[in-house]
Amino acid sequence: MQTNISTPAICYGEILWDILPDGPQPGGALLNVAYHLNKLGVPTSLVSKVGNDIDGRKLENLMSDWGIPKHLLQTDAEHPTSQVIAKMNNGNEVSYEIVFPVAWDFIGDSESIMKQLKPSTYLVYGSLASRNNVSRNTLFQLLESNAIKVFDINLRPPFMNRDLLDDLLRKADIVKFNQAELEMVQGLFRGSFGKESEQVKFIQQHFSIPEIIVTKGEFGASYYKDDKAYHVAGREVKVTDTIGSGDSFLAAFIANHYRGEEPGSLLKNAIAMGGFIATKKGGCPEYQLAEYQDFINQIF
Repeated sequence: MQTNISTPAICYGEILWDILPDGPQPGGALLNVAYHLNKLGVPTSLVSKVGNDIDGRKLENLMSDWGIPKHLLQTDAEHPTSQVIAKMNNGNEVSYEIVFPVAWDFIGDSESIMKQLKPSTYLVYGSLASRNNVSRNTLFQLLESNAIKVFDINLRPPFMNRDLLDDLLRKADIVKFNQAELEMVQGLFRGSFGKESEQVKFIQQHFSIPEIIVTKGEFGASYYKDDKAYHVAGREVKVTDTIGSGDSFLAAFIANHYRGEEPGSLLKNAIAMGGFIATKKGGCPEYQLAEYQDFINQIF
């Protein structure tokens, strides 16, 4: 494995094919985040694993085409490249059947990955990659680093339990919730607060998390940093599908955080990216940066 490439961000987790009614699309939350960060000019590596099969080679070729560094992508001789059976509900909402076990359940070689992590590196992870003990153990070794740890909670029943969630949250510096996840998590840990600000404060204090993002779909998003709160309303867009919209939001948030943007601008750009990708098909659609910048100007 080549390990002499250093990038400002590293995404840890799933790479896969979403099997949609009209054909397969490349996906996985962490591949989506890496894709959009690279499009936004923040070089980002992906730590994941594909099978030694046609599906895996196709994903490797796509990563090459997209300019996503592959030096931390592993190959599994025993387990297949991941597939997720996606079903469209109510026009454009998506539900998923996530096949288990697959190659990215067996990510290893934490020592090589750890060498890539610096205090300024954004290490982005979700909960799904912890569903199997091999990838979970590797992740927790990386979470002992002093990188900036960004947790996209992205709950996917049945692959979650309270103790694991507790451990993942306690390692995080920045956490992204949607409203349903925020409600669920504060309930799991015996918070009984009705207002969003109180729910967030409870979670911040309970887990010592400095920064929390709450996404609200068409209603925008909020960003809580230390004792301050920032809110930006959403904008109406013509939705094609919602696949990868939240992942693109997180990528834009990280890109602007990395560049030191002020919170209002940071939120606005992330909301615009989530809306922009919702107007397109799939989690990793082709687009030019100028298109996204024009979209921001149109809706804000």
